[in-house]
Amino acid sequence: MRVAALSDFLLQRIDRNCGKPVNRQLYQVVREAILSRVMPAGLQLPSSRDLARELKISRNTVTYAYEQLMAEGYLETRTGAGTFVTDTVPDQIPEVDDIDIKRPRQGSDLGLSERGAQLVKHAGAYKFQWGAFMPGVPDVTAFPNKVWSRLQNKYWRRSRSDMLTYAHGGGYLPLREAIAEYLRVARSVNCSAEQIIVTSGIHQSIDLASKLLADVNDRAWVEDPCYWGTRNVLTSLNLKPTPIAVDDEGISPVAADLRHPPRFIFVTPSHQYPLGQVMSLSRRRMLLEYAAVHSIWIIEDDYDSEFRYASRPLASLQGMDTHDRVLYIGSFSKTLFPGLRTGFIVVPPALAEAFATGLSDLYRGGQLFTQAVLADFMTEGHFASHIRRMRVLYAERLNLLRESITRNFGDALPISGDDAGLHLALLLPDDCDDVALGRAAQAQGIIARSLSGYYMKPSRAKKGLILGYACVPDELIGPTFDRLAALIRKHANCPS
Repeated sequence: MRVAALSDFLLQRIDRNCGKPVNRQLYQVVREAILSRVMPAGLQLPSSRDLARELKISRNTVTYAYEQLMAEGYLETRTGAGTFVTDTVPDQIPEVDDIDIKRPRQGSDLGLSERGAQLVKHAGAYKFQWGAFMPGVPDVTAFPNKVWSRLQNKYWRRSRSDMLTYAHGGGYLPLREAIAEYLRVARSVNCSAEQIIVTSGIHQSIDLASKLLADVNDRAWVEDPCYWGTRNVLTSLNLKPTPIAVDDEGISPVAADLRHPPRFIFVTPSHQYPLGQVMSLSRRRMLLEYAAVHSIWIIEDDYDSEFRYASRPLASLQGMDTHDRVLYIGSFSKTLFPGLRTGFIVVPPALAEAFATGLSDLYRGGQLFTQAVLADFMTEGHFASHIRRMRVLYAERLNLLRESITRNFGDALPISGDDAGLHLALLLPDDCDDVALGRAAQAQGIIARSLSGYYMKPSRAKKGLILGYACVPDELIGPTFDRLAALIRKHANCPS
């Protein structure tokens, strides 16, 4: 390809009015021409001066493109000869017939693993994370941004290099101390700062505990229904979640279940998710004794117990444990804001060092600036004040939603779990297709997750809708539920 021909080729592909630097365009055009073999290996390119003159651009522009292409191996210079296209074609390219082409595994036409295909198929993460009636999302607009910004700026002004590197151990010690103090007072958790491991949230806490305490194919009891994230994390680690029915006293294993002790028992004793029951004292004692006898680890998920509206927050299951079999997990996603991505796991003293090491080795912890800000936010009293304010706000929104339900249906549709948390479960007749109802609601811009989707055993699934109210402005709760009520009547044959 002669200089004139090359310059014509390049001029046709360079747009001086597109806003993209000409040097980057020149680099990309030549690179693509080499990869597509329009410019074959061994082709000599004109000097930067000659090409710049032909293209009517500065020599520095051409030099930039040439130097970048040489750095990436597309061009080479030969002493006394000039610049040439490098031979980048492999010496031997096997024919297609000689290649053992790997076909996608059964169950996935994307080439996913069986585990990956199952994870995607049963994914519970919702593409909408805000609006009526998204469960589990706090009102982030009420967060004290100015206070947080002031605390954050204090650390940025200090410019401490030790907070810009990896974290080793269980997290920022002052934060662990603040969490331990809060849990002892508010949740009756028996712990010291050394037992607190700061994580990125509930999912990472479960992931870490499962990797350190279980082996492939170990069984884990999960409540049925339960939080989708728990069972999906367990399944992704090749553990076997075993659904155990829930009654009015919480998780309710039968004799056949008890004859086969699992490795883990995952429970939400203070506010069962998603139905809202509180685990009875007798059921708590039974689980603790059973775990001690069979060396079972109980994972207590205390995801939103700060928000109780008819009584004080309940004491934790961990606080009753005298055999060190309970690991207590929580996060700040509900109390502060989900994007904070900060949680914690309280482990028995004997496991503290191993968990701190595992956290550092598996996940390369960091975010020390954020942890430092959160520590100050807690120790200066802002955390407790924020929870008190939000408890009042959420109680008002809960009442508005309950009034809307009663106005539309009277007492025809039972409500479950409406004394705590950020959502309630509206129970529907057994012949209602709550999945189709949820889709119809979504088509109208309303988030109403189907209760039956939280069950692992379809035969015991109750029909209903999970309705979050925390992130819904007061004035939208009634009108939005009225629209949802019309859909419920259509799908569930409910009276007006």
